[in-house]
Amino acid sequence: MTEVIRSVAVIAKTNNIQAEGAARRITKLLYDRQVKVYCVSPLLLENATSTAPEELKRINLDLIFAIGGDGTTLRAFRIIPCKVPLFSMNIGGNRGILAEAGIDSIDDAIYSILAGHYFYDSRLRIQASVDGITTPAALNDFLFTRINLTRTPTLSLRFMNDEMKGRMDGILISTPTGSTGHSFSIGSPVMHEGLNCLMISPIASVNRMPQIIIPNEEIEIKSSHDANLIIDGQEVLMVIAGQSVKISRFYPDAQFIRIHKKGMRQLAKLGF
Repeated sequence: MTEVIRSVAVIAKTNNIQAEGAARRITKLLYDRQVKVYCVSPLLLENATSTAPEELKRINLDLIFAIGGDGTTLRAFRIIPCKVPLFSMNIGGNRGILAEAGIDSIDDAIYSILAGHYFYDSRLRIQASVDGITTPAALNDFLFTRINLTRTPTLSLRFMNDEMKGRMDGILISTPTGSTGHSFSIGSPVMHEGLNCLMISPIASVNRMPQIIIPNEEIEIKSSHDANLIIDGQEVLMVIAGQSVKISRFYPDAQFIRIHKKGMRQLAKLGF
């Protein structure tokens, strides 16, 4: 069942003329139909109330518009209230694998949403805990990678009551959504977006540790050397040698709003 849209926030790619122009158009369409619009700074829009990213979780919102590329969408999911759905538009971005609409379909998308002609698409997210300190959630992946380029660390992985060890540059833990991102670029398979599983992809493994798809279980990683833990390719946390990094499912799932029914929508965006 769809909800009546009364209050929305608009997040746009910064310093991008196309994305800012689309944000203005979306705001006008919504404002003309008595929808309350907030714009997330540094974006400033006529007929919209400016708000800081950290204030979003205090506002009662029905929907978030993320205008830009996939990077804008990934960033938006880290700052918006957990249960608020998001509509992603690829305007000013590159492939826009996560997006539902582009610059040529702004009006049609808004009309469909306001008419209730949409559905929800839930996506698994993961979070990391470093010695008890929890990171923001990741929609795509966590990259655990060495800092010292002249030393190849030994990584220890524990999951499902088993342990694997090996020397490698790093390891990528991906969700099904993230399987078309960094994971795909290093040769890992594409997973259906609706699966409840995780992909473990070793990077430059000395003993050629294979890629592994496992049920959605907690994964613990330790390194013999200092490393970086990178969240969705955007935020970096330093991990000291021997520190425990535990990656597990984050609740609630990310909620996209969709207006077109498709099978493996992300695979289609890759041109297959």
